[in-house]
Amino acid sequence: MRKPRDFDSELKVLADKAKALRERRVRQLGELVTATGADTLDADMLAGALLHAVTVKDAATKEGWRKAGAAFFLGKGGKPAGGPSGQQSGTFPLDGGATSA
Repeated sequence: MRKPRDFDSELKVLADKAKALRERRVRQLGELVTATGADTLDADMLAGALLHAVTVKDAATKEGWRKAGAAFFLGKGGKPAGGPSGQQSGTFPLDGGATSA
């Protein structure tokens, strides 16, 4: 006879994984704010800029932002304003700090 599945423990494991992923995402967003130099802005200004970015409908504007972001991560421009000295732009780890070959 098959052993019955313990759905409660499986759900707990999934909930723990989801919580860890949410925490990792929040940490990475904080690292992104710091890496771009946006941590020098006050919270109201940063929130306003993000709210504006969410509501913009112009595809050309969004594409320009996307290209600037891609260039930042590739280290081709968009130096962080007031970021940590010696940290090159484009070195922000999207995978939580693990390095890839």
